[in-house]
Amino acid sequence: MATVELTEANFEEVVASNGLVLVDFWAAWCGPCRGFAPIYDQVSDLYPDAVFGKVDTEAQPGLAQAFQIMSIPTLMVIREQVILFSQAGALPEAALREVLEKVGEIDMEQIRAEIQQREDAPI
Repeated sequence: MATVELTEANFEEVVASNGLVLVDFWAAWCGPCRGFAPIYDQVSDLYPDAVFGKVDTEAQPGLAQAFQIMSIPTLMVIREQVILFSQAGALPEAALREVLEKVGEIDMEQIRAEIQQREDAPI
């Protein structure tokens, strides 16, 4: 599957309408970003049910700021509208595949219960 360009205009819709969304925050001038791009594209072919999105931090500074992106590339994995993984740095293919496998194994009911517990806790 080809990667999808994520912008401030479509980001929320893409995340809300897809169960698993990977987000690669990148920029054209970034050497490690350019090195990671073919790996990201290649792995996207192995996971057709996931959306592999890319945020150009130069063109979409609002998204980069909203997610407090301090270095690129940064990979974020969102499952059922919950950020489960966020890490700066390019990953090798095996590590990216491992992240996807582990994210798929997470019990989302338990995650939602933990989130609710934190929201209900007194400050």
